[in-house]
Amino acid sequence: MHVLIRSRNGLLCLFTFCLLSLLCVSVSPAAETRPNIVMILADDVSWNDLGCYGHPSIRTPNLDRLAKEGLRFDNAYLTISSCSPSRCSVITSRYPHNTGAPELHTPLPEGQVLFPQLLRDAGYYTVISGKQHMGPYALTSFDHVSKGKGPGREEDWVPILKKRPKDQPFFCWFASTDAHRAWQKSKQTQPHQPEDVVVPPYLIDSPETRKDLAQYYDEISRLDYFTGQILDELDAQGIADNTLVLFFADNGRPFPRCKTRLYDSGIKTPMMVRWPKVISPGTVTNSLVSTIDLGPTFLQVAGVKADPRMQGVSFENLFTDPKAKVRDYAFGEHNWHVFKAHERMVRSGDWLYIRNALPGQRNLCVESIDFPSGEALWERYEAGKLNKHQKDVFLKPRPQEELYKVSKDPHQFENLADKPEYASELARLRTVLDQWAEQTGDTIPDNPTPDRNQRPGEPKPGEFEHREMPGDARDAQKVNQPGPVLAD
Repeated sequence: MHVLIRSRNGLLCLFTFCLLSLLCVSVSPAAETRPNIVMILADDVSWNDLGCYGHPSIRTPNLDRLAKEGLRFDNAYLTISSCSPSRCSVITSRYPHNTGAPELHTPLPEGQVLFPQLLRDAGYYTVISGKQHMGPYALTSFDHVSKGKGPGREEDWVPILKKRPKDQPFFCWFASTDAHRAWQKSKQTQPHQPEDVVVPPYLIDSPETRKDLAQYYDEISRLDYFTGQILDELDAQGIADNTLVLFFADNGRPFPRCKTRLYDSGIKTPMMVRWPKVISPGTVTNSLVSTIDLGPTFLQVAGVKADPRMQGVSFENLFTDPKAKVRDYAFGEHNWHVFKAHERMVRSGDWLYIRNALPGQRNLCVESIDFPSGEALWERYEAGKLNKHQKDVFLKPRPQEELYKVSKDPHQFENLADKPEYASELARLRTVLDQWAEQTGDTIPDNPTPDRNQRPGEPKPGEFEHREMPGDARDAQKVNQPGPVLAD
């Protein structure tokens, strides 16, 4: 103060120094203003198996809270309803047939773009914990790699948040194994009762199916519990306001006509995002988005340029304008997942179009044959007692084309492809799918990967050869259990 009074020049110099100091403080800590990102990935959970999507009996208070405090997506679609290729598609922002890992267990080849690496290069601390299932190359994009702890692999998520570096923004890929079979009891939540479950109309309403679904619900509630732990920890650290938390699933529920399939029960995903600094609570968007868009979205909010090899687009504009339009079409695939398959899908507005290149076979997954709900379906089939909604997995041959108006047919039961009044819509979507296939280099293989497992009533498949990534602890434990060979 004495210097300020005595020296006019000194006052000017000190004032200038203080102003420059304030400017430096306001602009230099970019890491302080960039959002943290937490991505929570469920395993085998269908879009409407959460309370916030209207399910009457599954207990998901924390996921419901995530939706209540943020944005719920009502038209989010996967690129494939199969565990490892779905994850490889997300991390690269590329369609499965473009990743080099389009089939179950195929490891992601080196050289593919990885959005967590782009975040890491920009100064983010990157973490993956829980189910990995993408091969060793994908893990090179993370500073910290953990297989997780506990039955659902979620028990080290909060410790990771506590121990993270405090001087840089972070990205967490938290991947549960809930609700993948085989079911494991939870100590965190009370079990659901069979009488409270909702049996989809394409399954048999039997005690076995109800018990099977109740145990599936239990695993979702365990993941919900640990999601709540994450939200509470972010609050405790005082960083919730500038942390983007997004939840979705890799594919549909592990039941017949769901997992691997291109109906909404398999290819549509629950998705909610909370970012209090930006997103108004309790908002809902009907805009069409794809999980191929996750990487570009995370990069945009972090101020990082997307790689030109990425095929997705950012949906960040939905955070402030839920009515904005992101894309006209969402595309999906069904490739080898224990059984030979080649299907393609396009979703446009109220319409779903599916094309099957191998219609001469039943459309099966392991869950359609083994496990209580699948076994009940086959027993009723052999007794000739199925209703029309339960016959789908037994169709042989299948239609080469399927067309559904989803608002009037939410389970996709009535195929409109042969109806003359819908010929123009069918032609439009045929053209869209043809253009997408040409643009992305999608082809039908001359020698598709053969079945690994035996189809009921058919000869055992020949010698099976398929490049598979090493399993992790829980997957290996499941595969080594007596009974059917499981698929991840």
